[in-house]
Amino acid sequence: MGNEQVIREFIAAWSRLDVEELVGFFAEDGIYHNMPTGPVQGHEALRIFIGGFINGWSETVWDVLTLMSAGNTVIAERLDRTVAHGKQIDLPCCGVFEMKDGKIAVWRDYFDLATYMKPLGG
Repeated sequence: MGNEQVIREFIAAWSRLDVEELVGFFAEDGIYHNMPTGPVQGHEALRIFIGGFINGWSETVWDVLTLMSAGNTVIAERLDRTVAHGKQIDLPCCGVFEMKDGKIAVWRDYFDLATYMKPLGG
């Protein structure tokens, strides 16, 4: 499977809100850098971080607006539509993925944290 298809499947997997499935897309030493926070590395740290991040989410669908790749880099512009703590949040995002052997080695996700927090009252 090509890198673009792996990332399309990863994005689709978020709608299932299954932490183990999501972590499985990463290399063992994979890094997730959710830009408003510090990076986390490795499956155990990813489980904790992703689990905490989606805590309170009842649904999420990520629409791919643009997806392109060059070599081992995939860029996905998205609109993440999430219900978190009973509140609808529509969050424009851009993810940059560095791939290695069909797994995510590094994921940097860029978005405006205030856009996420405002519907939650933050």
